[in-house]
Amino acid sequence: MKKYEEENAFALSIGDLMAALLLIFVLLLSSTLLRLEKETEEKVNIAEKYVEIKRELYNNLFLEFKEDLPKWGAEIDSLTLSFMFHTPDILFKQGDYKLSNKFQEILTDFFPRYINVLSEQKFRDAIEEIRIEGHTSSEWSFQVEEDKAYFYNMELSQNRTRAVLEFSLLQIDEKDLKDWCRGKITANGLSSSKLVFENGIENKAVSRRVEFRVRTDAEKRIDELLKLSLKNND
Repeated sequence: MKKYEEENAFALSIGDLMAALLLIFVLLLSSTLLRLEKETEEKVNIAEKYVEIKRELYNNLFLEFKEDLPKWGAEIDSLTLSFMFHTPDILFKQGDYKLSNKFQEILTDFFPRYINVLSEQKFRDAIEEIRIEGHTSSEWSFQVEEDKAYFYNMELSQNRTRAVLEFSLLQIDEKDLKDWCRGKITANGLSSSKLVFENGIENKAVSRRVEFRVRTDAEKRIDELLKLSLKNND
């Protein structure tokens, strides 16, 4: 009888241990599921905010410039928030980075109004970067190898974006606003890396363009959440 009681007591202790382990497993699983649910909710909130900001920014930019777009040879892409000037004859002479008189007139009108929209209180904290992008066609002014043409165009596009940036900033008089611009604006010469094709054929005229493109901080915040999630899973 005593031996049976000892065996039974041992059996009960194993049962208690298994129950405790099961409870710990359930608690850990619940904690993990709650954390994943919270992370998913945060990502959804960021994505929704990103979509809303993009929509409002596009609407405000379009309302501000809708009358000017046709005469400037420009358009606004609602998906990328790119303000594109794609009439090369208005922008620069072929192979040159000096702004044409017409483009200077456009920038004098465009840039202060553009920055006024972007620097509105509801947008300014969400803007990560204002990119000035210079794009070229794949050709060069004289016959050269493809690789050399690419690098010549890289230098040309970089010089053009710097010229646009320099001239544009001169149109902002308010010091605080200019300081904000300097902290956000970058000049990016991309050569022929983002050509425009129509029916599989390069549209060389449209490929020569200048874009002002807005990046919000949504991508940065989502990346931070992903890094935190990976760290927690280690």
